[in-house]
Amino acid sequence: MEKHSWHEGQPVRKLPRVLNRFDIISIVIGGVIGSGIFLVPSQIAQEVKAPLLMLAVWVVGGFLSFLGALTFAELGAAMPEAGGMYIYLRESYGPLLSFLFGWTLFLVIDSGAIATLAVAFSANYLPYFFKMTPWMSKLVAVLFIGFLATVNYIGVRWGANLQNLLTLIKTTALVGICLIIFIFGQGNPDNFVNPEPGKFSLNLLSSFSLALVATFWAYKGWESATYSAGEVKRPERNLPLGILIGLTVIIGLYLLANLAYLYVLPASEIARTPRVAAEAMQAAVGPAGASIISLVILFSILGAANQNLLCSPRVYFAMSRDGLFFKGISKIHPRFLTPHVSIIAISLWSIVLSLTGTFEQLFTYVIFGQWLFFGLTAASVFILRKKRPDLPRPYKTWGYPLTPAIFILAAFFISLNSLIKEFWNAVAGLGIILLGIPAYFYWKRKKEKEAKLETSGY
Repeated sequence: MEKHSWHEGQPVRKLPRVLNRFDIISIVIGGVIGSGIFLVPSQIAQEVKAPLLMLAVWVVGGFLSFLGALTFAELGAAMPEAGGMYIYLRESYGPLLSFLFGWTLFLVIDSGAIATLAVAFSANYLPYFFKMTPWMSKLVAVLFIGFLATVNYIGVRWGANLQNLLTLIKTTALVGICLIIFIFGQGNPDNFVNPEPGKFSLNLLSSFSLALVATFWAYKGWESATYSAGEVKRPERNLPLGILIGLTVIIGLYLLANLAYLYVLPASEIARTPRVAAEAMQAAVGPAGASIISLVILFSILGAANQNLLCSPRVYFAMSRDGLFFKGISKIHPRFLTPHVSIIAISLWSIVLSLTGTFEQLFTYVIFGQWLFFGLTAASVFILRKKRPDLPRPYKTWGYPLTPAIFILAAFFISLNSLIKEFWNAVAGLGIILLGIPAYFYWKRKKEKEAKLETSGY
């Protein structure tokens, strides 16, 4: 196993390739299935109202996400390095844009996600089983992040094993919940077709589009697998297959869950119920159903947060290797062979966000920018085929050029929707991204000074 390479005459330690295809599948499933499938169906029912349209929204959302996965798979197979999207943006558009992506990921996107999940775990779902004071909730949120950071610090294999376990638990539990509802629920098959969809109109299209945006959030997370590409065995094969298999399983699970909800609850009831899974389980097995759902969501949240700490530190590690972030973040632990400083940095910042509560507002700011980066990354397939035609491509996007083009349009549609619906939040998010420009030039100048000192012999 190669752990070193030579760069400018100096030995550079590499992250070891220890992740297999099953690990990638677990990273995708475990990272995508958080609390979305338990909560989002209500938003969708409010928008489209008809059960057939509700199911159609999930199918279309899954299909568009699958097109994105097909597109990213080409990039991941061609450039199997730590950093994923950061690397693809760098090679396509240059270091400034890729830095702004990594900057936003560190400052808000992934740190905000970890903080959100930690607070949801400690303040929203754990109190269902234990009485919690506000200070106890904050302490549990810190311990939640600290535990996951420790597991991923002591080895990527440890983090991947935890991810595999949590993914197995949540997948089995979700299938089990659906079976319990179908077996014990006093269901009504008419719920699958009534009320019928109305005639096509611009209002119906608008409602469908808004519902589609909600499913994109429930499907989001598969792209994080690309961040760990530098640690995947046979990445040219295992990374694309792992992402595509994982997303296929998720689409199947989401459709199964929605069919189970509709079996015991009419669409109008789902629209009125923010916690649809708990209501469906209560209808099937009584009050114990809500406890079962809360327990499953706890494991689900743990898996989603672990995926962030398993994958995202590789982006900041790659930025630091490029000389565009704090120097220590590029260090690899001599014993555990993990980007340990990067893991510590994102964990500490996530703890700060969780304790101050600022993550809630920050998270709403970056929807616009996040999907803009998604669209730009997918467009990298077009750019790199022109810019680097000789780049080895063990896997090429199926359906090119239509596949990436449709996903790019979908990603930009979500950005535009965010800009229209949450204009000032989108502007604030753009401000957070642009704050990275002076930071970029600071590290760029620092890198240039160090290079001059090295060439002058000092």
